[in-house]
Amino acid sequence: MGLLVTLSVMALAAEPEGENAVRPASGQQDPLESPLWDYLRQRFMGDAPYRFDALIKVRVPPFAEDPFQVPISIDASALAGQIERIVVWADFNPIQHIVTAWPQSDQVQPQLSLRIKVEQGTPVRAAVLTTDGVWHVGGSYLDASGGGCTAPNMAASDPYWESHLGEIQARLFAAVDTPSAAAGLGQRYKFRVIHPMDTGLVSGIPEFYIEQAQLRDGDGAPLMRLELSPPVSENPVLTFDTGTRNVRLWMRDNNGNEFETAVAEQATGA
Repeated sequence: MGLLVTLSVMALAAEPEGENAVRPASGQQDPLESPLWDYLRQRFMGDAPYRFDALIKVRVPPFAEDPFQVPISIDASALAGQIERIVVWADFNPIQHIVTAWPQSDQVQPQLSLRIKVEQGTPVRAAVLTTDGVWHVGGSYLDASGGGCTAPNMAASDPYWESHLGEIQARLFAAVDTPSAAAGLGQRYKFRVIHPMDTGLVSGIPEFYIEQAQLRDGDGAPLMRLELSPPVSENPVLTFDTGTRNVRLWMRDNNGNEFETAVAEQATGA
């Protein structure tokens, strides 16, 4: 039911050879054989060099039983702390872009977990730009019955969200026995915000979604920035593994509504 996001920093992996070697922007065949690959590569990555990289893990379920709430996860933690941004998209969705993340501190993990809407079976991609100007691309095929982008979601029939729009629930957990904890990023903050995340593709329901989010430390310094798109599922859930004991989450939707909350270390959850 939402969006789980975690961002971190690790050592840069060695340059793979052979099929994973860096190529010009037109130099590799898409392993998922999508007819939209060249168009979407140009849209999201431009003419920069890239490689299809097994170090970028994109995990999807075998089949999306609920096209409104499809869990996916992106893991770029095998790359060094030279990540500039992570772009996630679904080739065959009517709105392809899902989320872009900019790590802004070494106090967050470079991983993304979230729930999305899908219109049909589709490749799901994650492209990670490193500071050397190379895109590292991972992807998986998601099988789905579809309809999640063009059918009304639960919020359309439930007036609850109208009186609770922007309400944020927040919890702090200890990320014990995890790679995050081993890296000294053992504070796990989980946020859930009430928002319909309407795509604008349903007749009579305009586009209405959270488009920006930023995680900040207790002093207001940015830790990570997100740009979201309507395919993120309604009532997003965001999860961050950090080394910071006090954080704030700020969000703004496309209508200009702003939402913010703070979580201190003592606000722990079970």
